[in-house]
Amino acid sequence: MTPFRSRTTRVIAGTAAALAVLTACGGGGDDTADKPNGPVTITFWGWAKGTKDVVDAFNASHTDVKVTFEEIPSGTAGGYAKISNAVKAGNAPDLVSIEYSSLPEFVSSGALQDIGDEFTGADRAKLLPQSVELTTLGGKTWAVPFDAAPQAFFYRKDLFEKYKVQVPTTWAAFEKAAAQVRKADAKARVATFFPDDPTTFEAMAWQAGAQWFKAEDDTWKVNTTDPATTKVTAYWQKLLDAGLVHKNASFSPEWVGSLKNGTTLGYLGASWGAGVLKGTLPEQSGKWAVAPIPSWDGRPASGMLGGTSFAVTKDSERKAAAVAFAEWMSTTEEGVKARIASGTSSAFPAATALRPVAKKAFDAGYYGGQDIYALFETAGASINPHWAWGPPPAPPTPPSRTTSARSPRAAPASPTPSRRATTPPSPNSPSAA
Repeated sequence: MTPFRSRTTRVIAGTAAALAVLTACGGGGDDTADKPNGPVTITFWGWAKGTKDVVDAFNASHTDVKVTFEEIPSGTAGGYAKISNAVKAGNAPDLVSIEYSSLPEFVSSGALQDIGDEFTGADRAKLLPQSVELTTLGGKTWAVPFDAAPQAFFYRKDLFEKYKVQVPTTWAAFEKAAAQVRKADAKARVATFFPDDPTTFEAMAWQAGAQWFKAEDDTWKVNTTDPATTKVTAYWQKLLDAGLVHKNASFSPEWVGSLKNGTTLGYLGASWGAGVLKGTLPEQSGKWAVAPIPSWDGRPASGMLGGTSFAVTKDSERKAAAVAFAEWMSTTEEGVKARIASGTSSAFPAATALRPVAKKAFDAGYYGGQDIYALFETAGASINPHWAWGPPPAPPTPPSRTTSARSPRAAPASPTPSRRATTPPSPNSPSAA
C-alpha cells in the first residue's frame, strides 16, 4: 500500500463541529491593542517564491508597520507542523501562509482569527470569487487570498518537435502522446505522476467535476467515490500500469534530474509552475512552452492546484497591521510587482485587476515570449466553481460521511494540521507501487 493510497481523511467531523462553534466566536487578539498608533512590528512566516522581495519592498515604503520575515519549508515539507507547534506553544508569528486546502483544518483547530472586521466585503470584492469562497468558513473570513492556481501543462517544445508529438488537448490525446514518447525513447516519459503528494490528483478530480465535500439534508457528506473521481482514478491507474508516466516524488532530485536530462518532457502543474521551472532549470530557457491542461472533452476546464492565502494566528495582538500587510501583498500593484519582478514567481493574482501588472512584471523570455498570462486567464475563468475544501458553513447537526466500505477511517478530531489532513484521496486512488 502506497502513502497516496493509505492517506486518511482527518478531522471531517472535527472541522464541522469546530465551525459550528466558530460561527459564534471569532477567536483571537485584542482589536484595541493592534491599531497601530506608531511603528508596529509584525512577524510573518511563509515560503512562496518572491516573498522576501515583497517584504523588503514593503519595509522600504512603509514607516508605520515593519515586517520581520522568516522563510519556512513549504506546508507539506514541514511548514504546517512548524506553524501548528508554534501556535500550541504560544509563540506563533502574527501572519502565516496557508494553502486554501489546509485552511479548514487550521480553522477547526482554533489556530486562526476571524479577520472579517479588517478584511471587509469591499476588499473581498476585488478578488476572484472562488478564492474568496475558499477562505470563508462558517460565515467568517479567515484569510486574505493571494493567488489563484489554475492548471497548466508545461512541455519541452524542442523535444515534442523532435519526437513529432502533438500537444494534447484531451486526456485521450495525452495518453496517445505518452505512448508515442515512450516508443520514441524507452527512457523518456511525457510527464510524472507524484505518488507522495495528492494535490495534482485532487486538481484532476476537481477539473472533472468532482465535489468531495458538500452539505445535504442538514448533514455533511464526503464522497470520494463519485463518477468523476472514479474516472480520473481509473485513467491514471491505467497510465501507471502501462508505464506511460514516470513515478517520482514531487520536486525530488530524481524528478529534477529527469527534467535536466530530457527524459521527462512535460509537467502537469499550475500557473505558479512557470516560475518554478524558470528558477530550477535556467539553462533550458527558450525550450519550454505552456499549454492548457488537457480536458475530457477538449473544452477549457480547470481545477485549482494549490493557491496561497495569508491568515492571522489566534494570539496575535496586531491583527490590523497583519491584515494591512497581507492586503498590500495581495491587492496592490506594488506588492504584486515586487513578487513577480523577483524572477522566481509566476503567481496569478486573485486580484483580477492586477493580472496585467503580473504579466508585465514577468519576464516571458524563458518561454520564448509566449503570453502565458493570457493562457492562465482563460484557465482561471474555467475553474470549476463547485469545489470546496472541507465543510462550508456548519449545519446545525453533526456531520455524516458518504463513502464506500473501503473509505479511510476518520482520525482523531484534533491532529497536528497538515496538508494531507483535509484531503480525502479516493479509496481507489492510483497506486504508484
